[in-house]
Amino acid sequence: MDGTEGNAEQPAERSHRSSVSSVGAREVQLKPKHQPYKLGRQWPELLLRFTDAPDDDVATDEPSLQFRRNVFFPKRRELQIHDEEVLRLLYEEAKGNVLAARYPCDLEDCEALGALVCRVQLGPYQPGQPTACTLREKLDSFLPAHLCKRGHRLFAALRGRAAKAGTDEQGLLNAYRKVKEVVSSDSEWEASLRTHYRAYLLKCHELPFYGCAFFHGEVDKPTQGFLHRGGRKPVTVAINLEGVHVIDSREKHVLLGLRFQELSWDHTSPEEEESVLWLEFDGHNEGTPVNRLLKVYSKQAELMSSLIEYCIELNQAAEPAAPQESLTGPAGGPGSSAPPTQRPQLRRQSSVVCSRIQHLSTIDYVEEGEQIKRVKPKRTTSFFGRQLSMGQGSYTVVQPSESLEQS
Repeated sequence: MDGTEGNAEQPAERSHRSSVSSVGAREVQLKPKHQPYKLGRQWPELLLRFTDAPDDDVATDEPSLQFRRNVFFPKRRELQIHDEEVLRLLYEEAKGNVLAARYPCDLEDCEALGALVCRVQLGPYQPGQPTACTLREKLDSFLPAHLCKRGHRLFAALRGRAAKAGTDEQGLLNAYRKVKEVVSSDSEWEASLRTHYRAYLLKCHELPFYGCAFFHGEVDKPTQGFLHRGGRKPVTVAINLEGVHVIDSREKHVLLGLRFQELSWDHTSPEEEESVLWLEFDGHNEGTPVNRLLKVYSKQAELMSSLIEYCIELNQAAEPAAPQESLTGPAGGPGSSAPPTQRPQLRRQSSVVCSRIQHLSTIDYVEEGEQIKRVKPKRTTSFFGRQLSMGQGSYTVVQPSESLEQS
């Protein structure tokens, strides 16, 4: 598990917080009032409640205490940090998420980030050192593992993904060569690594899911083939101060990305059925505006719903302070998104951070009594009342037409 429930005292004032995690990638961010020892004693109960782990794994699983980035710490506050050790901690965590593909990145971005890792670990670039062969031996220290596997580019090309010519290590070496060094007034190279830590974080800030909390779940696959086979696919739900992203755990790309202004949500936890996080958003079906509903099956649905609600509360509380901060620094609340010019990868064709709605099975529906019924593409009303209702760009439901044809 990775998430936070309820309130926390001044959540955005600290860049880091303690978290408890286990070998099975189940994580919990702690509040100031939590006592790690007591939480460790309750760990088996938490696993049974919020995960599908087998009983044998629950009995043998041991949690570990880790120091991690505060989910509620806004990106704009990171830009104000000058302490090199704090920047190093933020850099190490971001690097770990990139290398583990928890932050899906396009190849160009992976090479740019990997080049900064080369600079931190190997020092300034020197012509002829290192060579592409040298980088190949440690490639998984600079690039995500799925990009280091042989044949990755061939499979990517066959599956229609964008792939550049050349080897991974050569592209990394070219990016390493372009890393800029800061020269002081006496023309000596700056000894501090602070500049490169900050450059790495700034590059990660372009990712819409940076600094998120991770949850595990499943979504329905679209029916395919003559036999209309469906099934489910495992996903990671990433939630931060900007919005919600549903990421394909196997393919390492985004399936759905929504800002809080673009969604309504709720969760259900019936006793004899699976817990579900419901996400509602605008869409089109054959050119007709509809409301779409996505079901995310997860025992952590309650945690996700609580975190979404709390992030929205933080954003709304920070809105009045935004005009004052614009006089001394970057404008915008904790959830303000970066200008489009700072996110070039979002405009790339087939970018891994672009939504792939066609890979999801969603429901077009109309509210009738207390039942959700599938309908042919018509204008519908919103089923959920939980949404960000303040400010410009708020989610607005598609109004119902006079007659709805039910399928």
